[in-house]
Amino acid sequence: MIAPQEDTNTMRALQGLDDSNPSVRLRAALAVGTAPDVRFVGKLVERSAVEPEFYVRDMLTWALTRHSPSITVPLLIEELRSDVAQARSQALHTLSKAGDRRAWPAITRDLLTDADDEVARSAWRAAVVLVPPGAQAGLAEVLATQLGRGERETQLSLSRALSALGEVVMPVLRAATTDAEPHVREHAIATERLVRDPDAGIGFAIEEAKRIVALGRSGHEG
Repeated sequence: MIAPQEDTNTMRALQGLDDSNPSVRLRAALAVGTAPDVRFVGKLVERSAVEPEFYVRDMLTWALTRHSPSITVPLLIEELRSDVAQARSQALHTLSKAGDRRAWPAITRDLLTDADDEVARSAWRAAVVLVPPGAQAGLAEVLATQLGRGERETQLSLSRALSALGEVVMPVLRAATTDAEPHVREHAIATERLVRDPDAGIGFAIEEAKRIVALGRSGHEG
């Protein structure tokens, strides 16, 4: 039986998640994560889809990871079908933090190639965390279709995801270094450099790749 005071605290925390003051929402999410309660899970997921402040969203993710994956993962997977881009990206982010591989089948090609950059980036990060042994090569093939996409931050996210898969990505990267599109070749060469030398900065790797492409080389000559 729930004590009246506990029930009052629960209601206060739930209301705090919707407060107009982001500091109040942050404290409410912290309180929920500190004292996990199954009654909060649905609200945490719901709030994650609309929360405008990054640091509050991060606390919501932390609070969700404090609850049992058997409760959170099914709700997060359901969010992946949302029409709201933030709902998809936050659910993917939280799944990557939870690290429960039961979510792997839900990381679809559609999500990995989502038109929204934030959703795609979150999907890439989640995929490399959740991918089971033996599925890395197939994941690398899908990720390689996104080479050359977006601005520097998006390209960096993809390079990091591919690099995290290790040597299994090298065949698809080598193939991409001969792509008809210069920006795809540049990104592939830069990522290949990062796989070989994880300490190399992405900025340096991309600039080097641009020089290689400008000289008409694939990155394996000279």
